[in-house]
Amino acid sequence: MLNNLERARVLSDALPFIQRFYGRTIVVKYGGAAMKNLQLKFKVIEDILFLSYIGIRIVIVHGGGPMINHWLKKIDIEPRFLNGVRITDKATMEVVEMVLVGKVNKDLVTLLNRSCSVAVGLSGKDANLITASSLFINQIDNYTGKVEKVNVKIIDLLLDQGYIPVIASVAADLNGQAYNINADTVAGSIAEHLRAEKLVLLTDMPGIMKDINSPSTLIKYLDIKELQKLKKDQVIVGGMIPKVDCCIRALQNNVNAAHIIDGSVEHALLLEILTSDGIGSMLIP
Repeated sequence: MLNNLERARVLSDALPFIQRFYGRTIVVKYGGAAMKNLQLKFKVIEDILFLSYIGIRIVIVHGGGPMINHWLKKIDIEPRFLNGVRITDKATMEVVEMVLVGKVNKDLVTLLNRSCSVAVGLSGKDANLITASSLFINQIDNYTGKVEKVNVKIIDLLLDQGYIPVIASVAADLNGQAYNINADTVAGSIAEHLRAEKLVLLTDMPGIMKDINSPSTLIKYLDIKELQKLKKDQVIVGGMIPKVDCCIRALQNNVNAAHIIDGSVEHALLLEILTSDGIGSMLIP
């Protein structure tokens, strides 16, 4: 336990970061262990509320892969993936939308609103926030999508009134067909169009490491050139590639910094945003 002097020092050390980010927008992609573990979920909620209370404009984007898989198996649909991307046929798409929009999104909104009314749940369909198109143009009955267009007017309206938008990564095309979109991609696209100060991806990894089996090889600071070299050298591989790609695009389009951090660390968001050392990898242009 901290004594009173240590508590005062913690608050004093955080003050420059509070001053710097007051009134700025931070987009948080919420997922991984921090979504599955109830205790970690409460810590993330506490962090988000704290950041909002000190004047930072917070936007949450979420997926919910494990929850989707759980409900698919309940109705005897086997989850299928191709190169790490969910194959989303018509039956799967219906489950994805029900789980993400009707269950995961509303659970998060309820948790955030326990102490006061601050959160509003949305999907990409609301106010045409995201217009989607097919990620696999030549595939029939595959509703895995990509972001075609973003209209952040509804987000700006909510942020200006002090609300926290909580966005499920489901959207529709111009004909109203629903698509399941990677939540990292959605978070990055929204961060771009909001000209966010930061994009933060909560993952199950400490960040970008030279050796994925050794957390001691964590790389704390990287720019786009270094990221592209690590991809070329196959240091960044597998599921980290789409995360890094969405960060690179965001950094090339109006976002000042992107962070890949371990959501299984208690108070990971506060440690990354309000301390000088941080806990994960900070990516800059």
